Amino acid sequence: MGTAGGGAALRLPGLHGYAAEFSPYWPGRVACAAAQYYGIAGCGTLAVLEQNEAGIVLLRSFDWNDGLFDVTWSENNEHVLITSSGDGSLQIWDTAKTKGPLQVYKEHTQEAYSVDWSQTRGEQLVVSGSWDQTAKLWDPAVGKSLCTFKGHEGVIYSTIWSPHIPGCFASASGDQTLRVWDVKAPGVKLVIPAHQAEILSCDWCKYDENLLVTGAVDCSLKGWDLRNIRQPVFILLGHTYAIRRVKFSPFHATLLASCSYDFTVRFWDFSKPNPLLETVEHHTEFTCGLDLSLHNRGQV
Repeated sequence: MGTAGGGAALRLPGLHGYAAEFSPYWPGRVACAAAQYYGIAGCGTLAVLEQNEAGIVLLRSFDWNDGLFDVTWSENNEHVLITSSGDGSLQIWDTAKTKGPLQVYKEHTQEAYSVDWSQTRGEQLVVSGSWDQTAKLWDPAVGKSLCTFKGHEGVIYSTIWSPHIPGCFASASGDQTLRVWDVKAPGVKLVIPAHQAEILSCDWCKYDENLLVTGAVDCSLKGWDLRNIRQPVFILLGHTYAIRRVKFSPFHATLLASCSYDFTVRFWDFSKPNPLLETVEHHTEFTCGLDLSLHNRGQV
């Protein structure tokens, strides 16, 4: 965690990070979902970190009996987080408490690899994606899922809410498609055959409700305009191994960041003739988690 140019580091011995998410409430606070033994076996840990003058400190950590693969902050309570786990369950945690979880939802039949909390005001909805090829919709106040979305023919790696359209989310899958769903409609709204490889990540542009980006095992990032899905709006090449996560900037309409199994984090501006802005080589292992702060422009 730190700025693009350089930053602080904190080691979590024996754990491999899978996801990092900045708090929408606290500048410099970040949650990290981690697993032992690359998530193949062993336990998981949710680590809540904070950056201050002294560097990065561990505020809280919670253990789970299986690897944790993703994390999302609540949009209505600054202390609450949800993680997704290798045993197919979702866990709700409260950082104001020393023990947890508050609740566990166990409906997915395989690894729950993705979880995201809707940013739409007035509704508290969470979407999860699983290796069981389904996405599920949850209200954290209700003890079971509200509905299940089927259609993918492969593992779902990523499920992300639209920041613009209420009740709309996108999913990226090992079946090589990006799909867009509406929680009020039973079937899939849009299927985009985005890559000829497994798609591990997707994200919505914060400035354009029709623009999404995908990152795939073919080492490419592609931009998609939902009004014309015949061909990508942009293709970004440079990574040398599978792209694990991609995020649009909250501050610039054409900036995004990606991280990869090639150990790098890369920053791009797809509006430029030479879109690759910077390659950061701070890590010595697969780089799986990535987030951009809503509070501090340069903090990644």
